[in-house]
Amino acid sequence: MADNNQDLQKQINEINDKLDQVLHHVNEQRLQRESLNDLADDLYIVGKDAFQSTVDELDKREIEVNVDDLKNLSLRMLRNVENFNHMLDTFESLVDLSKDAGPIVNEAGVDVIHKLHELEQKGYFEFFREASRILDNVVANYSPEDVRELADNIVTIMETVRNMTQPDMLRAMNNAVNIYKEMDTENVPEYSLWKAFREMRSPEMRKGIGFMISFMKNLSNQQQKQSQTTNNQ
Repeated sequence: MADNNQDLQKQINEINDKLDQVLHHVNEQRLQRESLNDLADDLYIVGKDAFQSTVDELDKREIEVNVDDLKNLSLRMLRNVENFNHMLDTFESLVDLSKDAGPIVNEAGVDVIHKLHELEQKGYFEFFREASRILDNVVANYSPEDVRELADNIVTIMETVRNMTQPDMLRAMNNAVNIYKEMDTENVPEYSLWKAFREMRSPEMRKGIGFMISFMKNLSNQQQKQSQTTNNQ
């Protein structure tokens, strides 16, 4: 009989423990439900205030909101979620690239700064500043028509400059300049007709006269060829 009473008491104790656990769980559920209700109430109040503030602000700025437009915007955003993901992936790739390329760009920037400093020390910037005065003088003294004519004849000018910079032509011009420098232009001797005639009989003068005649003849022939070419065109 005593053993039966003990078993019965044990079962009762187990039932009581289970009831306590159930009551504890129910109480926790009730507390969570109350917390959720309180949170929902708070969110409702905050959302209502935020919505009212937004409406007041839009009304103050005289902005009309079309519900259909908002709905279409939301639908378009939902349809383009994948595009947004691709855009974010691209942005992340660009960020990673900037992190990887940052040291290289910084090093290149330092090299550029050093090179600019070197050019400044050598006087390049000062030279270009002074050279800009050449362009200022050209703009001040030549009209657009003069520049247009220069452009039309630039090929002929470049051909002339190229021919003048040939070694034999440079030597000839250099010899002429040196001779002129060595001449005493203030004390030029006077020549009578008879003395000039006698000088013309010298080998040097006859060679010089032959050079001038040959030069004039070739110049005339060249001009005739150019005239014929122009007429044929």
